[in-house]
Amino acid sequence: METIELNIEGMHCGACATGIQMIASGIDGVESAFVDYDGKKGKFELDSSKASKEQIIKAIGELGYTAS
Repeated sequence: METIELNIEGMHCGACATGIQMIASGIDGVESAFVDYDGKKGKFELDSSKASKEQIIKAIGELGYTAS
């Protein structure tokens, strides 16, 4: 299990954070996702044999946000 933290820009409200959590949680291999709107950060636990940091960043980008 690997834990990654990402800075996330472009969120405007708590619903943005919830949407990112839902999309990230749906990626095969992501065990948990927590996005903090106030802190503009996300914390993700994943099975690195199934999911990657790059996949999460891409999924967040497809929603219109920037993750790094």
